[in-house]
Amino acid sequence: MTRLYIAMERELLVINHRAGQWQVDTHMVGFPTQCLAADPFHPEQIYCGTFAKGSWCSEDAGASWKRIGEGVSSANVTAVAVSHTERTGEYGVVWAGTEPSALYRSEDRGRTFQELAGLRELPSRSTWSFPPRPWTHHVRWITPDAVVDGRVFVCIERGGVMRSLDGGQTWEDRQPNGLLDAHTLRTHRLAKDRVYTANGDGFASPGMGYSESFDGGDTWQYFCDGLKHHYLYGLAVDPGNPDTVVVSASPGPAEAHNSAVADSTIYRRTGRQSWLEIRDGLPETKGTIIPPLETNESEPGVFYAVTNKGVFRSADAGLTWKRLDISWPRYVPSSAMYRGWPDQFQHQHPQALVVTR
Repeated sequence: MTRLYIAMERELLVINHRAGQWQVDTHMVGFPTQCLAADPFHPEQIYCGTFAKGSWCSEDAGASWKRIGEGVSSANVTAVAVSHTERTGEYGVVWAGTEPSALYRSEDRGRTFQELAGLRELPSRSTWSFPPRPWTHHVRWITPDAVVDGRVFVCIERGGVMRSLDGGQTWEDRQPNGLLDAHTLRTHRLAKDRVYTANGDGFASPGMGYSESFDGGDTWQYFCDGLKHHYLYGLAVDPGNPDTVVVSASPGPAEAHNSAVADSTIYRRTGRQSWLEIRDGLPETKGTIIPPLETNESEPGVFYAVTNKGVFRSADAGLTWKRLDISWPRYVPSSAMYRGWPDQFQHQHPQALVVTR
């Protein structure tokens, strides 16, 4: 069974595909959910971070949720991840990042965490600052490498991409003149040393919106030909082909995140070709908040996107998209304009998406 977990601004959605229909359950209503991760060894084990309300997990594919996170000093959990290569017993090692920026590791399914203080001791820390709240900053993304044990990448918003080669015990600072605002970072099980990033840096420097490393993060190259929108946010890579990449993009941060002026689109790139803007099956760019993107290892060639106008799926490696026809509980108001996508979500910013099977 395919399941989608969506972190919205004020609730968590669990969408199941049963008997040919997509059906939704709503959880954690009133919670500002921020981030999600699934355990690759046990996909029914799901982790959720919230702003101001800490960390939560489900052990039954989202049917119920409980508070976790002993040892995490901040209730603002902005990033979670589960390792594909490290585990204790049958379950993957869990990572959590917070605002202010701090990083934690759990080897007991999130019950307790230990801080990896080396991240906070990096020389560049004094320069980290998140523009909408310049007095603070946060861990935006955590990527335990899909292939290499102990290699972990952390994106600080806004501070740069940091790397550990020993499971988070020690950290390398961002490269001189390197990225400051990586939003999403991926690795791929079929491309050992390849690292992909979607960046906000392109807003000020259009040639820096998208970058890749082919040596595990030692050096970076920028590939922006074809991009007419340079503020990149979501990023997903085809599970079956590490050369096919999809990103979400906007003219700038206001158009990305503010529903009043929202304007976002999706681009696709394969091999060394230029980026191609994709519109087939997707909503109008005007009014669309920038979407998170996701894939699932068991579905090569399939991508998912969640917007304030609905959930979309591509079955042809990102070339065309189709909106999922979701059956909502009767008590949730819906708008005919969006064929059942509830009114209450049309001004919310989708924060995170996870797909399991």
